[in-house]
Amino acid sequence: MQALVPTDHTARVTWLGRVPHRDRKPVDGEGVAAMPLAFGGMEGEFHAGVTRPACSRVAQQHPRDTEIANVRQLTILSAEELAAIAQDMEIERVDPAWLGASIVVEGIADFSHVPPSARLQGPDGVTLVIDMQNLPCQYPAMKIAEAVGERGKRFKAAAEGRRGVTAWVERPGTIRAGETLRLHVPGQRGWQGG
Repeated sequence: MQALVPTDHTARVTWLGRVPHRDRKPVDGEGVAAMPLAFGGMEGEFHAGVTRPACSRVAQQHPRDTEIANVRQLTILSAEELAAIAQDMEIERVDPAWLGASIVVEGIADFSHVPPSARLQGPDGVTLVIDMQNLPCQYPAMKIAEAVGERGKRFKAAAEGRRGVTAWVERPGTIRAGETLRLHVPGQRGWQGG
């Protein structure tokens, strides 16, 4: 059995972005043409860094603000899932910048449920490790409500199970819009614990 298995599944990068700051609660992302990545993520991006303070997502493991490894350097979303979210919210589209997305890809079905520790690898060898599914958050809903009004409040429910994944940089490199990333998955059976 191999530890990581390259698959025939690929995803085309349709959008790249960054959150340059978080001076206010609604997320203010912006698109970029290329994403140079170091071990700490994208320099100048709000989520970048080799470490980060513990937040509510790991409250059962660490006291808030404890310094921990940053496995949330990037948020990767699926174009297909974004379209489904928009449809459920009855809006034309969900702009990835509203969500503080790092990367939007298309071509991998059920993307938000790709297994943890899977890798996405780019043409230059840049490799991203998927940490886990990203959970819907109230902050993007605030930004969406600014853009589309009351329907923005539907985001959290519409995004359940479709909010993409968080990831960290295993091998530095650059990702560009239009490039193809190849999916590698752990070569193990699913956990069957009680």
